[in-house]
Amino acid sequence: MLEISQFRYAADNLGYVVHSGKQAVVIDGGATKAILDYLKRNRLSLVEILNTHSHGDHTAGNAVLARETAARPVPMPEVAARGSFQLEDSTVEVWLTPGHSRDSVCYSFEGKLVSGDTLFNGTVGNCFSGDFEGFFRSVKRLMALPGETLVFAGHDYVRSSLAFARRLEPGNPALDDYEKSYNPALVFSTIDQELTVNPYFRYDEAPIVSLVEAKGYPTRTEYERWYGLMQIE
Repeated sequence: MLEISQFRYAADNLGYVVHSGKQAVVIDGGATKAILDYLKRNRLSLVEILNTHSHGDHTAGNAVLARETAARPVPMPEVAARGSFQLEDSTVEVWLTPGHSRDSVCYSFEGKLVSGDTLFNGTVGNCFSGDFEGFFRSVKRLMALPGETLVFAGHDYVRSSLAFARRLEPGNPALDDYEKSYNPALVFSTIDQELTVNPYFRYDEAPIVSLVEAKGYPTRTEYERWYGLMQIE
């Protein structure tokens, strides 16, 4: 069975240690001191240093972790090409989810998703790649996950995300429940929760469609509705 621990660093970044038995990987390990202490305290062997994408705020800890352990940072193209990898007897799937960046990936295992900057709790990432169609396909793939799947994102943007969602759907009662469940000490949500509050999962809802139309964007197809929503600030 795989365990996951979350580490906050910088203003709002979130990184992770995923481990099974005595083997561990780090994902977006910017909180180097806390992570190294955790590995030592739990007598874990770090086998690889992984990232959800190659942006500097996510790779910032790679060099320190490599210097202090026997692990190596795995280049993003190699990560994406794997499809999956083993930790002890457990499998972690690697999904290529382009959109925020061209090399964005998510890690899926045992009902959990480490989603980087593809999917945040309450929103999605900016489309810095310019590939909106690819991003939409990535979002659709994540929307189809089982509702109980736990989402562990690359940043804690929950409060600002909920404020934006309230602007789009002020009458959505699920927003209050979502906010009550938010715990900055351990930030996560479920896919079911995202389906009730995340605007970028709710592009077919009437208030959002009306808003996209009012901004002058076409809404004939799912992709048009989602793309129009992505243009609203």
